Amino acid sequence: MVEPPSPARVIGIDDFAWRRGHSYGSIVVDLERRQVIDLLPDRQRETVVAWLRQNPQVEIICRDRGPGYVAAAKEAAPQARQVADRWHLFENASEAFLAAVRSEMPRLRLALAPSEPVDPATLTRAEHLQWVGAQLRESLNRQLQDLAGQGVSIKAMARTTGVSRQTIRKILRGQRHDTFRNRQSSLDAWSLTLEAEWNAGCRVGAELWRRLKASGFAGSLRVVSEWTTRRRRDEKLGHAVGASLSARTIARSMTTERETGSAQTAMVNAVIERAVPALVAARDVLDRFHAMMRSKDEARLDPWITIAAGSKLAAFAAGVEADKDAVAAAISSPWSSGQVEGNVTHLKSIKRQMYGRAKLDLLKARMMAPARPLLARNLSQTPFCTPIHTNLTLGARV
Repeated sequence: MVEPPSPARVIGIDDFAWRRGHSYGSIVVDLERRQVIDLLPDRQRETVVAWLRQNPQVEIICRDRGPGYVAAAKEAAPQARQVADRWHLFENASEAFLAAVRSEMPRLRLALAPSEPVDPATLTRAEHLQWVGAQLRESLNRQLQDLAGQGVSIKAMARTTGVSRQTIRKILRGQRHDTFRNRQSSLDAWSLTLEAEWNAGCRVGAELWRRLKASGFAGSLRVVSEWTTRRRRDEKLGHAVGASLSARTIARSMTTERETGSAQTAMVNAVIERAVPALVAARDVLDRFHAMMRSKDEARLDPWITIAAGSKLAAFAAGVEADKDAVAAAISSPWSSGQVEGNVTHLKSIKRQMYGRAKLDLLKARMMAPARPLLARNLSQTPFCTPIHTNLTLGARV
């Protein structure tokens, strides 16, 4: 008789979507046995607390940095050591640096843009509408900043002006000043390649698209053709190209493409470093964080928090300090949430196979079923598939 496995000692827990943006469940993985041991119907703190109290033997909990799992682990398993997910830490650090770049976009646009103001007569109809809207936004920005200077609360400003509190916070942080607000485009990741090809003399949209497509670009010809049209018009009118760079492109050129980028990347970085030295300090803090996470030396955490507290990544550093024990464990511990993320991907695949109609009992059966060895069979005598009778049901579409 096979003995049942011992209770899980090291677990990873994360959420998965029953219906994205509406309802979520939780998956629990035994990291030592590399096996899913439970699925919970939601990610509420009370549900996770009840599960942990039924499993007091848990010693290590790997989880993301969401407040729900943190509070549940502290309440129901104070003896367990919490380990923050390293991937989420890297992602949060990158997002913090991107937010720092966005907060400096007014100064960056002035540094990268021509010195003369925008001439409305040179704008297209769509750009003119954006320009008019920008004047109204700037007027509202000044009004809200004046109210903030008078000590008026955000709630009172929202009630008076009808602007949401989230938008007011962005205005007071200096994150809403762009005349031509750039939406994320499929060309953002290829902007430097486009500029290099353009400067090399390739100025036909179809040919540019073919060259990008040969390098892996998945966008359409129309997107590249519109880019070439705007680029040709800007050159004719004498507009600067650097002013159109998005915050994400600037953040990428200052970090991942700093050593491998083109000459234009180096020129843009030089302008940025002269105009906004605070971003250079923030980038150095980000580099220190990456080196610390890879060093496996948790003694470097406190000095890093001290340095980061005086930079534009201070908010991220405050979050790290609030979760310092779990972050220190993420630096030095061999455990991570990688297995959990892999099982979440597997669970999503199973849900797609059943068109999203699987209820909790059926998902448990498919995710937690022990692996059975394949038996040799004579395919000429034995049917390839035999019927399986089960009481597990499919529920309504979620």
